[in-house]
Amino acid sequence: MRIAIGSDHRGYHLKEKLVALLKTKGHEVFDEGTSATEAVDYPDFAALVARKVSDQSAERGILICGTGIGMAVTANKFPGVRAAPCADEVTAEISRRHNDLNVLCLSADMLSPRSAERMVAIWIDTEFEGGRHSRRVDKIGEIESSI
Repeated sequence: MRIAIGSDHRGYHLKEKLVALLKTKGHEVFDEGTSATEAVDYPDFAALVARKVSDQSAERGILICGTGIGMAVTANKFPGVRAAPCADEVTAEISRRHNDLNVLCLSADMLSPRSAERMVAIWIDTEFEGGRHSRRVDKIGEIESSI
């Protein structure tokens, strides 16, 4: 799978761990930065990842900041992107099964690296259920295209 990943300065260390994990699992990873712990603005990196998912040069994206909230707000401005912060393995799994989430947003401040790694593994491996959920995801797309 082609996965774009990005973070701000608070998520830098976790991003580096996740990049290594994803590569060992055979995924093609686009590391969109940041590349250090100096303060940066999270919207810049959210936009880089979301653009890749929106134009389908990446199938999924992962964004990391202090809470994951700002990254999600920014990423959701791009057509076709469904981004949300997830706080545990259950929300990560349900976000894929029910919402076909294509950008996972994580909190560097509230998640341990081990927990984040488990969440990413579950999120990557979980398929969209379709069925009644397809109708709802389709409605999201219709709303998006009508604005």
